[in-house]
Amino acid sequence: MTPTLRHGDRGQAVSLLQKQLNQAGAKPTLVVDGDFGDATEKAVRAFQARSGLVDDGIAGEKTQSALLGGDCRLLLGNATLLAGAKRLDVELASIYAVNEVESQGKGFLANGKPKILFERHVMYNRLAMPRHEGDIVAELKHHADELAASHPHLVNPRPGGYIGGPGEHQRLAQARMLDAQRADESASWGAFQIMGYHWERLGYPSLADFVTRMSQDENEQFDAFVRFIEADPALHKALKGKKWAQFAKLYNGPAYARNLYDVKLERAYERYADCGCTLDAA
Repeated sequence: MTPTLRHGDRGQAVSLLQKQLNQAGAKPTLVVDGDFGDATEKAVRAFQARSGLVDDGIAGEKTQSALLGGDCRLLLGNATLLAGAKRLDVELASIYAVNEVESQGKGFLANGKPKILFERHVMYNRLAMPRHEGDIVAELKHHADELAASHPHLVNPRPGGYIGGPGEHQRLAQARMLDAQRADESASWGAFQIMGYHWERLGYPSLADFVTRMSQDENEQFDAFVRFIEADPALHKALKGKKWAQFAKLYNGPAYARNLYDVKLERAYERYADCGCTLDAA
């Protein structure tokens, strides 16, 4: 696993990063001393800007892959974050913080498919939900219960059964054989884990269009995140006001405190605000 390197880190991995930045044309040339200080952070930002990556000064998997000549075409661009901050009328430092903490690193797997997580309990609930006039709730629930009995790894009142990585696409493919619409609605998509069943509320013309866009690149995945914020006034207000506990509770659910999402968001925001990450500076 590629270690994420940032200001204050020291060691052999930082020395290697400095060598790679020098090979990529860092100006001025860095002293290879294994100390991720101001000069190294500035060189990282310059390389990210040249490569069209998010200009956050953090050498994570994406930046290190780009330094080795990796393909950046699917990756989130800094211009997309700038546009998102202006669209939501929030501080750029807040957008950087949310991108760092709430995204799952990369929005795509090594095989080029978007990251997903199939939720079997959502599949159960979607199957049991009436959609059309004349739908009989008891019959829908009976059908959902039958599928839960025969396919508990795909339809289940309780969450679980996760495989992770490419295995989640295998679970989704199997669920699509039971009900393609409800299966796609029951997966979270991309770097920001937007559930498929939100497609209509977020303004997509169809579920198929949403899935296609989530499979296109990380910029589309970030656009889904922006739409999600816009569609929830309380969430939008919390982000604008930097009410990190409230934002984390609304976005991550009641378990946010156990995972320290609010603390991570506040620390990330303060770090980006201190380094002058503002729309005016951009």
